[in-house]
Amino acid sequence: MFLLGLDIGSSSIKAALVNVETGQSVALQKSPEVEMSIDAPQIGWAEQDPNIWWKHSVAAIRKIFDQHPEKRSEVKAIGISYQMHGLVLYDQNMNLIRPSIIWCDGRAVKIGEKAFKEIGQEYCLSHYLNSPGNFTASKLAWVKENEPEKFDKVRYFSLPGDFLAFKLTGQLNTTVSGLSEGIFWDFKEDTYADNLLAKYQLSKDWIPPLVPTFANQGKLSQEAAVELGLTSGIPITYRAGDQPNNALSLGVLNPGEVAATGGTSGVVYGIVDQPKYDPQSRVNGFAHVNHIKDDPRIGILLCINGVGIQYNWMRQVLGGQFSYGKMEELAAEISPGAEGLSILSFGNGPERMLANKDIGSQILGLNFNVHKAPHLIRATLEGIAFGFVYGMNILKEMGMDVSVMKVGNDNLFQSTIFSQTLSNLIQAEIQVNETTGAVGAALAAGVGIGLFQSPEEAVAIQVKVNEFTPESQFNDQLQAYDLWLSRLNTKLQN
Repeated sequence: MFLLGLDIGSSSIKAALVNVETGQSVALQKSPEVEMSIDAPQIGWAEQDPNIWWKHSVAAIRKIFDQHPEKRSEVKAIGISYQMHGLVLYDQNMNLIRPSIIWCDGRAVKIGEKAFKEIGQEYCLSHYLNSPGNFTASKLAWVKENEPEKFDKVRYFSLPGDFLAFKLTGQLNTTVSGLSEGIFWDFKEDTYADNLLAKYQLSKDWIPPLVPTFANQGKLSQEAAVELGLTSGIPITYRAGDQPNNALSLGVLNPGEVAATGGTSGVVYGIVDQPKYDPQSRVNGFAHVNHIKDDPRIGILLCINGVGIQYNWMRQVLGGQFSYGKMEELAAEISPGAEGLSILSFGNGPERMLANKDIGSQILGLNFNVHKAPHLIRATLEGIAFGFVYGMNILKEMGMDVSVMKVGNDNLFQSTIFSQTLSNLIQAEIQVNETTGAVGAALAAGVGIGLFQSPEEAVAIQVKVNEFTPESQFNDQLQAYDLWLSRLNTKLQN
């Protein structure tokens, strides 16, 4: 008996076939092998044709069953994880109106900021847990203002995961979790964000019907089954945005639990049991996968833009001559603090946790007679870790007590220097587990058809491959963080 999971990213589509009894994947595939293109008609814009998500979903699934043809008939359910905050538009015939405006598109910032002020900051934060910002609702308002001929054709809008479920089943629907990430959900009223919809002059009739996150959300159509090489009638029983799904994949489902990622950008995603918000709007709150009105589960999301992209930049600046493994070895030769060298790793655009300031990445305290390549590498790893610490202190201000952080076995969390520095300074254990978003989505689909009694049961089998616990002596790292923080504060005050 098997479950199929899809993870719809902006760079590739990943598919996983998971054995129900063991909870482990028997096949993982992705498509394309190189990154999918992102169109940028103007600077700061980012669009993708949703049909390429479907094309590569078909390709990834077919790769799996070309290798395991005997398992085609044993798939019991399908789960979907997807890139958050995107906008997909449909006309009355359910044809796409325009390319999707995806998560990293910045065109709607001013529209969202204006609504934030006019509706009222306290109202938006207490009802939506967020500023309308650059989220899906504001992107739709941008279409209304700038593309009226396209806006006039709108019958429905959706998130990217809703589009994929539509392609699988022929039915368009959505979830509370999905609507919350688009800022279409009012947590105080437990209904649609009526005031924001009215502000933007958007119709509630354009919102697809609601379905639970874990439930039968439709069945694989005959048309889709032919394309995928599967049997029609397989239920789609789970969908969630990539960060909530990553948390689920790591078993982060209850208050006080925290997940993190350290890819191109970094994310810390912690769970609380009541709607909470940061008065300065430096973090975001969304309905977690297991959120219900009478037993709330809110995911507090901290995003740090300059993470892996900073480390990769340093590698290229050093001539690209070192592997990441060699860079770790060189950095380990240098003592914590890199002899007074600090790097602010904020060169990937405005940082929400810095009140949307764009201070850039900066190398501070550089001494030509002291600092060499290993110092630069060490200071980069520490600077990124310090950025995580700075952000997590915001979560602590909100009352989140972090004792354990769960992460996947990839990207920066494979660096001992980065992970140990972070563990020491936040005084928390970091558990490194072997899992992926596609595997988590597959296991979650098992909840939707009753193979598991709860999400906790579905992901109970966690394969821990490494862990980092706080060391007893880390004064050098603490002093280095204090110096980094003082330099950051100086830049923020300028």
